[in-house]
Amino acid sequence: MTDPTAAAIRLRDAYATRQPAPTPSSEDPAFDLAVAYAVERELVRMRRESGHEAIGRKVGFANKAVWRALKLDTLVWAAMYDDTVRHAPQNDATLSVAPLVAPKIEPEIVLRLRDALPPGITDPVAVLEAVEWIALGFEIIDCVYQDWKFQPADFVASYGLHAALIVGAPTAVDAAGAPAIADALASFKVQLLRNGEPAEQGGGRNSLRSPALCVAELATAISKRAGAEPLAAGDLISSGTLTESRLIAPGEVWTATLDGLSLPSLTLHVQS
Repeated sequence: MTDPTAAAIRLRDAYATRQPAPTPSSEDPAFDLAVAYAVERELVRMRRESGHEAIGRKVGFANKAVWRALKLDTLVWAAMYDDTVRHAPQNDATLSVAPLVAPKIEPEIVLRLRDALPPGITDPVAVLEAVEWIALGFEIIDCVYQDWKFQPADFVASYGLHAALIVGAPTAVDAAGAPAIADALASFKVQLLRNGEPAEQGGGRNSLRSPALCVAELATAISKRAGAEPLAAGDLISSGTLTESRLIAPGEVWTATLDGLSLPSLTLHVQS
């Protein structure tokens, strides 16, 4: 049986030293999501002991098409921290990948909750009524598992692969504008550019048909997981990648542009 504290220490140290680590599921056939979330809670505890607070959640496996193959019945999540989330109010940021192992970039919609979000909501407008603002973001993920091969439980146990979140300029959400934003979140398109050339395309539907519905699913999933802290006012949520993730390297410039959603483009300069 996997010891959550020992597993958390091993994965923390693997990221800190940039050393590969075996997946917990390859060493323990009984390693499942319940154990993985216990590991994730240990990581949160250790981060808090080192002086850093969890300030929100990042979502994984927000594409329902893969759930059956992976034996999932909902999405998964992990914490984000006050020193891993960076705001880029001018929509232009730089990031050093020197501390990372094999970083990838994912364009995502980031939402900040104004109010606690209860489980069971199915109306995207009702979700947005609890949201203070939305923004375009870049989730930077990193992996110590060989060849990026892992199961959902391994994902959860390794910080949800979360390395950094770059958040662009926010757009406020109010009750009057919530219906229009809900419609846009379900239909907008995104283009991801590498050095000015198209690299990936996607859209809001890739995040459980809408980032707003993804947040609703997250609230419900958390409510069913023993020991999980519910979504609270002030939480940031990175609501799942809108395109396929792409490896990044020093010297590259990545830009995400949206069509159908009034958020400004976001650019990231990758440094060594």
